[in-house]
Amino acid sequence: MIRSSRTSHHPRRRPALLVSGTLAALLAAVTVHQSAGAATREIPAPANKATAALAAARVAEKLDRGLVAVPASGGTLVTWRMLGGDPEGVTFKLYRGGTLIEETAKTNYLDTGGSSSSTYEIRAVVNGTETSGGTARVWADGRLDIPLQKPPGGTTRDGVAYTYSANDASVGDLDGDGQYELVLKWVPSNATDVANSGTCTGPTVFDAYELNGTRLWRVNLGTNVRSGSHYDSFQVYDYNGDGKAEMAVRTSDGSRDSAGTVIGDPNASHLADNCAVISGPEYLSVFDGQTGRVMDSVPFEPARGSVADWGDTWGNREGRLLSATAYLGGSTPSMVFSRGIYERIALAAYNWNGTDLTRVWKFDTNSSTNYGKGYDQQGNHNLAVADVDSDGRDEILYGAMAVDDDGSGLWTTKLGHGDALHVGDLDPARAGLESFNVHEHTGSAYGYEMHDARTGQILWGQRTGTDVGRGLCADLTRDHAGAECWSSGGGLYTAKGTKISDGVPSFGGGASYNSAIWWDGDENRELLDHRWSGSAGVGYAQVLKYTGSTELTRIWLDQDAKSNNWTKGNPALSADLLGDWREEMLWRNADSTALRLYSTPHPTDFRLPTLMSDPVYRLGVAWQNVGYNQPPQVSYYLGTR
Repeated sequence: MIRSSRTSHHPRRRPALLVSGTLAALLAAVTVHQSAGAATREIPAPANKATAALAAARVAEKLDRGLVAVPASGGTLVTWRMLGGDPEGVTFKLYRGGTLIEETAKTNYLDTGGSSSSTYEIRAVVNGTETSGGTARVWADGRLDIPLQKPPGGTTRDGVAYTYSANDASVGDLDGDGQYELVLKWVPSNATDVANSGTCTGPTVFDAYELNGTRLWRVNLGTNVRSGSHYDSFQVYDYNGDGKAEMAVRTSDGSRDSAGTVIGDPNASHLADNCAVISGPEYLSVFDGQTGRVMDSVPFEPARGSVADWGDTWGNREGRLLSATAYLGGSTPSMVFSRGIYERIALAAYNWNGTDLTRVWKFDTNSSTNYGKGYDQQGNHNLAVADVDSDGRDEILYGAMAVDDDGSGLWTTKLGHGDALHVGDLDPARAGLESFNVHEHTGSAYGYEMHDARTGQILWGQRTGTDVGRGLCADLTRDHAGAECWSSGGGLYTAKGTKISDGVPSFGGGASYNSAIWWDGDENRELLDHRWSGSAGVGYAQVLKYTGSTELTRIWLDQDAKSNNWTKGNPALSADLLGDWREEMLWRNADSTALRLYSTPHPTDFRLPTLMSDPVYRLGVAWQNVGYNQPPQVSYYLGTR
């Protein structure tokens, strides 16, 4: 524990205690909440009947109604959350300026009588009793601008000046008020891979913000943690069930919390001659989500050990690190951190009880248990978390392999490294979950393929003989059952593997397979992308819709909303943060002085609980910032059958 009088924080150097636990699988048959009003159309029940029971059994955040109002065609669209724990017959009363204007079973209402200065209040009605759910004013210009406090730039030891820009973000209820706060990663202009040897980077900085722009705290990882998409993945989640989320991240000597407390040795420098960091201590640190103060640090696992074990000697491959949150014991969340994707692969799981970090298990392809079983070289630049075997506990899908909830290897397809994967009920005609993966190795038996997420059994795919770097699954149309899948390997396919088109969804000559969003009023998903300008080195935000042709239609854009991570083109975050079940998107402005939060202006006849109440989706939002960003999926089929 950190006391306010301390100015340095010395990580605990005790051996990690290995613990394990089991929880009986929840197999009760349930359905999605049904509508109380004839005008409301209900999303079909999940194919996985245990989804709602599983979510209810897990210690999860308690959210308010997330009321939001935005200008829309014909008036003001007001949307609010239906919660995962709401009873079947819940209805809602919407007030404007204290006057009741609508009682409805829906979770959105187009108000034709309001104005830009209107104030709204939502109240849930259960068995005739009204419960207040909060108030909201209309967002000017259809967005909420969140002012930021940019960190000052600096100069690296080799004399290179750097400045900061806003990058990936995550959310959690940091202060227990039922509302999400943001944790934002700031990256220096010289952030890069160790593959670009000789380049020093400025330190990565994290800020926490209320949605009104109030900054809660700032954490600086220091120069002994290299800045780049592979080195500073972070997790924001309530790990000890006290109603307030924490932040967990890898730190080192010189990392500094919000109060100025320094982790480890404040004077140590572990930069090699080429500016790589391939020696020195590493820690896993947990920071208080409300204050930003470090609460505990332990030696980081998976440890670096011999750099050459990971595939090279200069630190490029040992520095490929990912992280996730998973309910490994069933009812409470654990944090998972990993190292390696190209050769050796290792993952370690930790629990946090509010005082101490405890290691639960470690998976390592170099161990006698896993060596030679085909788990090495299978990692991705991203991962996914889901209960793929319906036992109530989550598994980690780590590229072309999966690790069971107890840290043992579950399966491996042996198809090798890739840059993208998607896990969900992609094919509702099949029982269980599926995973769509792309693969980088030109000699792989499949350049892209879909497999059973429980067993790794290949369902369909194509050999390409090329490096397939991008791929996406989303239900674009009701013309075919299930999600549609496509990749940079070519072709648009149904969930069964039937080719729809030789081309892939594109706009203005550019293929779109970066991300997806539920944005307008139907059950199909739109494509969340950017319009890339190679000369400017950045893109601007757009939402694209499939209308039966692979040439997409643009339905939204903002040229002043800027994308992150080069050609990946992702926003800071996309998730169901507010309002009904549709997703919001969070982009930075051009000079990173503000984040722009957008919520849908489209009415819908569909209602279902907030996507954040779904286990796969909520944990997908937690790992979205990791490596190469991918959109969250849900554990049930959300689309047009």
